[in-house]
Amino acid sequence: MKKRKKAQVPFRLNMLFFFVFLLFSALILRLGVVQIVYGEQYRKEVERTEDEIVSTPVPRGKIYDRYHRVIVDNVPLNAITYTRTKTTTPEDTLKVARQLAKYIDKPVEKVTERDMKDYWILTRRDKAEKKVSKKERKQFAKQGLSEKEIDQKVYKLTLERITPEDLKEITKDELEVIAIKRELDSGYALTPQIVKNKGVTNKEYAVVSEHLEELPGVSTTTDWERHYVYGNTFRSVLGNITKDDEGLPRERLDHFLARDYSRNDRVGKSYIEAQYEDVLHGKKAKIKNIVDKSGNVISTEQIYEGQRGKDLVLTIDIELQQRVEKIIEEELKAAKRSGGTPLLDRAFVVMMNPKTGEILAMAGKMFTKNEQGKVELRDYALGTMTSAYAMGSAVKGATVLTGFQTGVLHPNTYIRDEPLYIKGTPVKKSYQTMGTINELTALQRSSNVYMFKTAIAIGGGKYQPHAPLSIDPDAFTTIRKYFSQFGLGVKTGIDLPNEIIGFQGTSKLPGFLLDLAIGQYDMYTPLQLAQYVSTIANGGYRMKPQIVKEIHEPSNDEKQLGPVISEFEPVVLNRIDMKTEYIKRVQEGFRRVMQETGGTAAAFFADAPYKPAGKTGTAQAFYDGPIKSKRNAETYNLTLVGYAPYNDPEIAFSVVVPWAYQHEPHYPINNKIGRKILDTYFELKKERMNHDSEQTDSNLSTEQSNEQ
Repeated sequence: MKKRKKAQVPFRLNMLFFFVFLLFSALILRLGVVQIVYGEQYRKEVERTEDEIVSTPVPRGKIYDRYHRVIVDNVPLNAITYTRTKTTTPEDTLKVARQLAKYIDKPVEKVTERDMKDYWILTRRDKAEKKVSKKERKQFAKQGLSEKEIDQKVYKLTLERITPEDLKEITKDELEVIAIKRELDSGYALTPQIVKNKGVTNKEYAVVSEHLEELPGVSTTTDWERHYVYGNTFRSVLGNITKDDEGLPRERLDHFLARDYSRNDRVGKSYIEAQYEDVLHGKKAKIKNIVDKSGNVISTEQIYEGQRGKDLVLTIDIELQQRVEKIIEEELKAAKRSGGTPLLDRAFVVMMNPKTGEILAMAGKMFTKNEQGKVELRDYALGTMTSAYAMGSAVKGATVLTGFQTGVLHPNTYIRDEPLYIKGTPVKKSYQTMGTINELTALQRSSNVYMFKTAIAIGGGKYQPHAPLSIDPDAFTTIRKYFSQFGLGVKTGIDLPNEIIGFQGTSKLPGFLLDLAIGQYDMYTPLQLAQYVSTIANGGYRMKPQIVKEIHEPSNDEKQLGPVISEFEPVVLNRIDMKTEYIKRVQEGFRRVMQETGGTAAAFFADAPYKPAGKTGTAQAFYDGPIKSKRNAETYNLTLVGYAPYNDPEIAFSVVVPWAYQHEPHYPINNKIGRKILDTYFELKKERMNHDSEQTDSNLSTEQSNEQ
């Protein structure tokens, strides 16, 4: 029995050792598999990195006039940027700001009280902690708030309890640090943020470049700024872009973010800059940031260098635009000196090619006070499509054509011009009694009564002296329908935002129908007036006004444009529903206005070598401008529409001068502006033809010399 027990003990030990051996063997095998088979995979996991693709902005496209003169350019700027990581703390940015403040000057105007308080808390921890007692912290905890929520409550309470005396501790040097830190904190993770790009001196740029190793996240680069070559000329229509510290407009944030924009990108926010944002913005550079699992940037790699925005060529002749603006300024000042009222503060001109719709000049000027309280004339070209006025007799061409189309008039219809005495209404008459006249004389001499009787006939009424007048209210709709075919009272279709359609009177009393027929009821924009006269000039085609002519690829050669991507062809919006014979009668009436004795504009245009045609307008209106105390005062708007040459028009125009006088006009500012802008157009045309001829002769001479 004893021998058997002794034999069993070693056996059991051996079995135990064997199992231990097996376990160690399995462990060694497992370690071998992990190290040999999966070792590289696990090592990569430990050293795992992520690729973060970041887009950086490129310069915007340029804007040229029709003759390829640069109107809007980009000016390069030295810039200092900062890119923070996902793990950057306020303490990190404070450290960088302090170091950067040693090398650059940073204006402190934008530093807010909140910026100062945040800085005070960050740099004066002990004092900041005493602003909120332990008892108050415990009370927050009793409310069941999380640690994060408690910290937020404490921070807010601390901010509220920082006094002006506390902030006085902040020195002038610290203010500069705050200004820099403000910029560092305002950027988005892994996206370069402009710290300073205006007024960066060569010394600042060089010193920062030399100390980049001690300024983590800081970089020196080249930024750009929009440069408007002709100053305020056409400035309001060109529009604006957001500033570098403004970023994407809040109201369109989702729109831009969905299109790969960064929150701090500069974008067009008004008019041409905004309307053609997709064209001008360009293709952003792509940078790959390789970051470790802690969010620190290990290295960067450019994967696409980007391409600046495409270029726009406008239909505008910038030289003509400049001269037109100068003419408006001169005539506004002259009208003021000649007895113009305080209400006279603006004037507009639109010049366009009636055959293509291309806008050659779109000008507006308005008296306004600057920041110093001094009155000056500023650009108000936008008013040509965003403000509307009663245009007076300038619209009588549309009234005659409406009479033709409705059958109440026929070519060479004679009507007696006489004062109209309608019961309950002040006498309605022309500026002089003209006797029996046809439509040509009615246009030439601007008969109101001819238009009144035409409107009465359209409304199915019958005039009897001293009796009430009854008309069909649908006559308002009929007249407006035909007016709209010329662009009056509807959008012109110009490729710019915020165009208005004007204003329609709401009353349908008979007297207002008569006012509508002479342009003293509904209100139209200067652009609509230009489209209207263009439609008459070209024989009845309402052309879409174009402000952009071409889009070009960006060129590496700064002296020339890249290839054309797209060219905007003329667009016919509609052909007016009237016989060519009718249109020719109105064209003849317009010719007589400017070229025949008795024409209301003949004194200013009869001797013009380019043989113009057109129509003057004087509207009795009510003031609704910026001087509140004068609102609803009676006043006169002066207008003029025209085109030249009358038999083959190449230029059409409108002139609008609202609120010119409060009594009978005596300074014909509309005619003076009209004559000067037409003279200027044809003078420029002649100058360019002579220049082209000289260039051709010079080239021929050079070729002949080379042959010899």
